[in-house]
Amino acid sequence: MGKITKKLKAADIGDMGIGAMIVFIAMVLVAGIAASVLIQTANRLEIQAMKTGQETIGEVSTGLAVTAIAGHRTDDADDNLDRMTISIQPRSGSFSIDLRQTYIELSDSSKKVVLMYDITEFYDTTDIDGDLFNAGFYDGLSAIEFGIIVLEDADGSLSSATPVINKGDQVMLTINLDSVFSGTTGLQTRTDVWGLIQPEDGAPGVFAFITPESFTTNLIFNLY
Repeated sequence: MGKITKKLKAADIGDMGIGAMIVFIAMVLVAGIAASVLIQTANRLEIQAMKTGQETIGEVSTGLAVTAIAGHRTDDADDNLDRMTISIQPRSGSFSIDLRQTYIELSDSSKKVVLMYDITEFYDTTDIDGDLFNAGFYDGLSAIEFGIIVLEDADGSLSSATPVINKGDQVMLTINLDSVFSGTTGLQTRTDVWGLIQPEDGAPGVFAFITPESFTTNLIFNLY
């Protein structure tokens, strides 16, 4: 049987060339779309990873640091401390902390109390007359409350309604020991005291100390 051979015409060759070009263009478009989707997905994942990393770092570093604790007695005839201040500041790298949602646990080893913020016992730097143990800063505090004295607040983030502490801020938390430990009328000598200041999120500021063996003639004592 003889072999049948078809001769391609010039028009047929042109049709094949156009078809191949259409297929090639379609492949390029599909590849381009796929690459665009991959790039967008990678960018979203990178942004999400950075956000998650920042949140994790913030959660780990957020918290309060107790820098000092001082006690006071009214005169040298008193055998107990009637007022106390706890100086705090945010930890390095900490997110902002709302002191309205913060509580203090305090114990004299015989009694344990939980104190919450009293919005009426907030005092700004302009309210300080040089005496941080002024009776007016403490007399309004009950057995379950603490107040705030602002020492440093460059950005104005602290107010009575929104006492938010952030980088660079320093405050004193005020406690009326006569009210809290009414059974012993404050803190007596040689008393083991411990406690913590727990923010809504982050690590607490923890402290422990023993009151002096004797109060001598001093009226103010550095306890921590």
